Amino acid sequence: MKKFIEKIKECKDLEKSKEILFSVVKKDPKVEYALNFAIKAHENQFRKSGEPYVVHPILVASIVGYISHDETMVIAALLHDVVEDTPITIEEIYKNFGKDVANLVEGLTKIVEIRDKSLIPSYINEKLITSAMSFRKILIASIKDVRVLVIKLCDRLHNMLTLDALPINKQKRIAEETLVVYAPIAHRLGISFLKNLLEDLSFYYIFPNEYKKIDDFIQSHKQELQIKLNNFIDDVKKVLVKNGFRANDFNIISRIKHYYSIYLKMQRKGISIEEVLDLLAIRVLVKHKIDCYKALGAIHLNFKPLIMRFKDYVAIPKENGYQTIHTTVFDNTSIFEVQIRTYDMHKTAEYGVAAHWKYKIGANNINLKWLENLQFQNENIEEFMELVKNDLYSEDISVFSPKGDIFTLPRGAVALDFAYAVHTDIGNRAKEVYINKQKSTLLTELKNGDIVKIITSEKPILRCSWIDAVKTSKAKEQMRQACKQKIKEINSKSAINILSSELRVSKEEIEKWVEKNNLKNSIYKVPIDINFFKEIKNRFLADLRKEKKILPFIGGRNIKLKEQIFDNFVIYSSFNINRVEFDYCCNPKMGDEIVAFRKNNFAIIHHKLCEHAAELINSGEPMLFIEWSRSRLPKYKLLVSLQNKKGALASFLGYLAKLDINIISIELGRNIEYSNICELEIETDISNSELLRKKLESKVKVIEITGSDDAYKR
Repeated sequence: MKKFIEKIKECKDLEKSKEILFSVVKKDPKVEYALNFAIKAHENQFRKSGEPYVVHPILVASIVGYISHDETMVIAALLHDVVEDTPITIEEIYKNFGKDVANLVEGLTKIVEIRDKSLIPSYINEKLITSAMSFRKILIASIKDVRVLVIKLCDRLHNMLTLDALPINKQKRIAEETLVVYAPIAHRLGISFLKNLLEDLSFYYIFPNEYKKIDDFIQSHKQELQIKLNNFIDDVKKVLVKNGFRANDFNIISRIKHYYSIYLKMQRKGISIEEVLDLLAIRVLVKHKIDCYKALGAIHLNFKPLIMRFKDYVAIPKENGYQTIHTTVFDNTSIFEVQIRTYDMHKTAEYGVAAHWKYKIGANNINLKWLENLQFQNENIEEFMELVKNDLYSEDISVFSPKGDIFTLPRGAVALDFAYAVHTDIGNRAKEVYINKQKSTLLTELKNGDIVKIITSEKPILRCSWIDAVKTSKAKEQMRQACKQKIKEINSKSAINILSSELRVSKEEIEKWVEKNNLKNSIYKVPIDINFFKEIKNRFLADLRKEKKILPFIGGRNIKLKEQIFDNFVIYSSFNINRVEFDYCCNPKMGDEIVAFRKNNFAIIHHKLCEHAAELINSGEPMLFIEWSRSRLPKYKLLVSLQNKKGALASFLGYLAKLDINIISIELGRNIEYSNICELEIETDISNSELLRKKLESKVKVIEITGSDDAYKR
């Protein structure tokens, strides 16, 4: 594997690239025809580094052939840039190579079109957000044929291997994009060798100093580490042979943890590289599934295991098809991770979905339902980023229904996530949960192996304040949809009350007018859009004048809506409002959905989802148009990494106060494994984000800074 990747990286020559291709792919007429077709199509085209452009698709096809041995995919890889970069049309591909190849090439061409329209340069703050949005479309387009993704991953690997030919700013931009989107997709498809390579190559360009520190340690200790591994392998071989295995019944491979994985472990745990327990590992490959357990027994009886680090993914495979027994043992003074799997499991672990050329959802234990789940995301960029962080990046846990059905969820998922994973209706109506036969709350975080039983109510239960507490994109999106629908209903009813109050007519008259003018589907906008409110008000009065109905209280004059400002609120009304008050029943905080009722010259504010407010709305109480006043200060969303020491947060908050920065919201340690990561929304008069970044980086490590008033609201 390593030698093959080195050959790919060093190859700049057409003839050598053809040699590499036919070293992994059978030389038959179809492949040769596609090769010559690509060479002719890309004639006189060159890459930035100077070599003939066609070398790139040939080497991408070589990587595809190496991991899949699928002739159709190899041909599509050879032709993947032809439609985009040459006069050749998709119809010509169809005519010359058939429907299957044409569909793959068309899918790959669409990816290029989407990416070129949406990808933003690295130095712009919203880079990953907008980039991620474009890739949502790519992933959804790949549901029909996941082979498109596999070829695209191989294309990206070759681009990363030759990234040194590009300017530094482009290197970083492409590396960031690779780390945030492509590597997680490779993980989800179970192609671990691609995932590891993409992560390490990205790590090299994004964090060169951190990469160098790890590389210096590994290189300076290489001989010592290899000796430890060789001695341990010899010990394990002796143990296995002693316990009934023949020498040709198994194979043992050694490995040192890949660099980016080491870096993440150091960041998560706040430890040095010397403290990374699974730095050294071996893989024991056996012929049959039962042999995995025989080997495990022999190893546990002869080496002291760290029992808390034992995982059995053979009995309970991961969603991406991964099957391996993981254990960690002591040998003398050293600690080693031991992975035990069959040869078939090893092929699936390394090449995932690409190891099986029948790409059907659920086939060969590889579950691709996560691709379908992307359809639960709407077009909101911020919400899609939650998917990227939660669904693509996260490690998985497996939990069980009382009947023994397995459900794979991201680590950190709660019982309500499980309810939605079972069925949307179960999630909407979930009222109680029993975890391992113990009554628990629906927000209880689930652990690997939990047995979860959901008790449902007859009617759906709205939980709008719980959206941030659930982990999966499906749960978040279904809850958001239900809440948006409920708020839309409340807005429609409030609109009638506001219009009735301001126009001094009955609710019934407003409702008849709305029906007559076909406004039932848009009237909900009255309480949330002042311009629409004014338009509707003027239309109603104009209709009255046409019908020659003059309202006595206005004497034919228009009703003027005055802007009235109270601290954090703006009210538009023809009535003079003297004071704003909160009722006792709910406590809306800044930015929450709110409604206001008019009582004489007072405005009484409620949360829009308050039950008492619902009663008042249904009874037709006079209402007012109200909204939060908008601060003119720029707002930013920050993701920062705090030092792993006592008082780090307090020190940082004190520093923000000195800079006269107002904190709107703050969240620390949302993910236990990233407990030093802090998410904030702030207000500041510093309008230049790069200047703000420099000021903050004197105190903390800034991971991401985004203007919440632009990128998140596009």
